Amino acid sequence: MKAPASGRASALASLEALSRPPFPPMLRRALLLTTCLALAATSLAGARTGTPSHRTATAPPPSFFISGRGWGHGIGMSQWGAYGYAQHGTLYDQILAHYYRSTTLGKAPVARVRVLLGEGLKALAVASDSPFSVRDGSGTVYQLQPGPYSFGPALKVKVDQTQPAKALPGPLVFLPGGTPLKYGGKQYRGQLQVNAGKSLQLVNSVGLEPYLYGVVPREVPFLWPAEALKAQAVVARSYALAVRKTGAYDLYADTRSQVYGGVAAEKPTTNAAVDATAGQVLLFEGKVATTFFFSTSGGHTASIEDVWTRGEAVPYLVGVPDPYDTASPHHTWGPFAFTAAKLTATFNVPGKLLDVRVTLNPSLRVDSLILTSTKGEVDVPGDVVRTKLGLRSTWFRVGVLTLEAPTVALEYGSKYKLKGVARSAGAQITLEQRTSGAVWQPVARLKPGAGGVVAATVKPLVSTEYRLSAPAKLFGAPVRVSVAPRIRLTPATVATSLRGLVRPVIPGARVDIQRLDGSSWRAAATASVDAAGAFEARLALTPGMYRARVAPGRGLVAGYSPALQVVSG
Repeated sequence: MKAPASGRASALASLEALSRPPFPPMLRRALLLTTCLALAATSLAGARTGTPSHRTATAPPPSFFISGRGWGHGIGMSQWGAYGYAQHGTLYDQILAHYYRSTTLGKAPVARVRVLLGEGLKALAVASDSPFSVRDGSGTVYQLQPGPYSFGPALKVKVDQTQPAKALPGPLVFLPGGTPLKYGGKQYRGQLQVNAGKSLQLVNSVGLEPYLYGVVPREVPFLWPAEALKAQAVVARSYALAVRKTGAYDLYADTRSQVYGGVAAEKPTTNAAVDATAGQVLLFEGKVATTFFFSTSGGHTASIEDVWTRGEAVPYLVGVPDPYDTASPHHTWGPFAFTAAKLTATFNVPGKLLDVRVTLNPSLRVDSLILTSTKGEVDVPGDVVRTKLGLRSTWFRVGVLTLEAPTVALEYGSKYKLKGVARSAGAQITLEQRTSGAVWQPVARLKPGAGGVVAATVKPLVSTEYRLSAPAKLFGAPVRVSVAPRIRLTPATVATSLRGLVRPVIPGARVDIQRLDGSSWRAAATASVDAAGAFEARLALTPGMYRARVAPGRGLVAGYSPALQVVSG
């Protein structure tokens, strides 16, 4: 049935309807039939089309953080672990047997070492507080008075205070008198040898035990228990001999070998530990063992093949339990936050970083870091990650906190299921929220599922930010759930107006009626929301698509009604 010629129209709107004046039954049935047909034809199309102002910002990048255990490479003896064993009454030989399986105590094969103190030097000065001497390359010995003697690569030394400095054939060996020789303001036992070329090289030739006097207190605190100091003395002695170089010197004075501080570093307690173990080294199959050591294991040491040699096992350098290193301040560490931008730049990740995961070796250390982006994956070895990020060890895990952002605004009164990931962030994850100008407040406690997946259903009444938080003040980047008013146009019963409802009720809010003109929406009429949340816009209805727009502010974004199609009756 067609409508009368007066031009009455029918329309598609929401299922909510405002009361209307009575119409003849036949006309009402025609309008309802037209409305239902329009609903089927246009409601899904309107939902698919959407509008830009309904859309929200894309999800922020994930927030990453790294937590770990221990400090150092993890191979051999944990110094803090040895401290713990000593505190529990374990003797030094038992401590060594625990960390270096299959080794035995034996006698050191040498009694003297050469330590590099400096190289590439343009000039240097050797001094003494007492008379001393220098022997040149020809074997001639010159007696020297107390004081400093400076020279360059030409080796011009003022060996006679009444004569100018003269060049001596190298190398020069300075021999101590009644007090240790000095270099750089520090005293060193033994002799100082100067090798010359285009620059100078200074080597300290010193007895093995005096050398250890200057090493042990630089490697561990001198107030530690005696058995821990003895264990360190044996380990340092063994390591020095096992890694000796060939050439002009045997050892470095820094961490390339082990830290050597000369006389200034010496302490009575560590000297006593060196003397109590004099000449003792650890042997494996008759050779001095390479006794790697480090600060803190985190609870278990590592096998060398898992860390460095990639498959070449060493029987005495295997991972062992380390139950007593809990006293170390580095037993556990972190979490340290790292932004996606930082990780992207550090490891040259192409595209947008989406996730970071680790693969582990049998010693529980990180074998590789896998960074997944929109353009693929980047695989970085664990030791490279440790160096580039300044981590304390490769025993670490990467945590992530992230929420997926909704792609469209939420309609007022609706619920939304927020999904995210809280991996390696602990069991206590909190969902927090805040509205504009407010502080963060907890909303729910979340329990991560498989892969760290978390979810929570929210029902914000205004546009609200949400974020995930974990202990130690870790926070994911916030995502915004925008809320738009709920607007419904009601079926038209006259050709001169459109009515509708808005929730929440915001009296006085402006309503814009828009009509689709080609591919653009054009203004057709305006109205205001009354105290009941209703509105009526006066306009001459013609066939076409209409919608209502409300942008009330007050924490709400612009909202649109479903499109309503007006057809001829």
